[in-house]
Amino acid sequence: MIRAASLVAGLLLLAACDGGPVEVRDKPDNVGPFPAADRPVAKIVSPRWSTEEARDRLNEAGEVMNKAGIAKGMTVADIGAGEGYYTIRLASRVGKDGRVVAEDIVPEVRDALAQRVVRDRLDNVSVKLGDPANPKLPDNSFDRIVMVHMYHEIEQPYEFLWRIRPSLKPAGEIVVVDANRRTQDHGTPPKLLQCEFAAVGYELVAFDDMPSAGGYMARFRAVGARPEPKTIKACRLIS
Repeated sequence: MIRAASLVAGLLLLAACDGGPVEVRDKPDNVGPFPAADRPVAKIVSPRWSTEEARDRLNEAGEVMNKAGIAKGMTVADIGAGEGYYTIRLASRVGKDGRVVAEDIVPEVRDALAQRVVRDRLDNVSVKLGDPANPKLPDNSFDRIVMVHMYHEIEQPYEFLWRIRPSLKPAGEIVVVDANRRTQDHGTPPKLLQCEFAAVGYELVAFDDMPSAGGYMARFRAVGARPEPKTIKACRLIS
């Protein structure tokens, strides 16, 4: 019965991935309760994806925030905030009654962003240091969690997505902006992204091409109960 149940779960996960060229894999031995990412993981090479001036000329942040439904008074987390391109613009969008938490895992980057926040007098922004597999966000706090051009750098995506779920408010969403290319080339194929999120109990809310941001934008919402870590199966693109 356990083997049959596992097979059904795998078929349901494949269906959630819209029938794309993705398969689920059994968990390798000795990787803890969460499955390892069955794909290359890109290295962090820079806290900057492009210059802020170039991004503003394309109205990148404005388009992303509009499509993500980010509005005054919201609480938003900027994960992998880097130099703070989105942090600064999110702070302006949510206003004095809103809140932005900017997180990064590199202490020097976090410190530089904290200095920028103080210099720009952004009283509605707080900056914190997270762990690679755990941003350490408070529970039931965020209307949106934004991850821009960094998902492919997460070494343990299943644990990361599992630990971040409780941070969302009931109608909260995770917003991912990435490029449609291989993870080792600093992107995430959309079908693989959908499969990895589905494995941890998220459903795709919307998917938009986003040329101004160098790729696409996907929005996810948590559904149902958070799965037990040992039941999560890794996804893998079939070449």
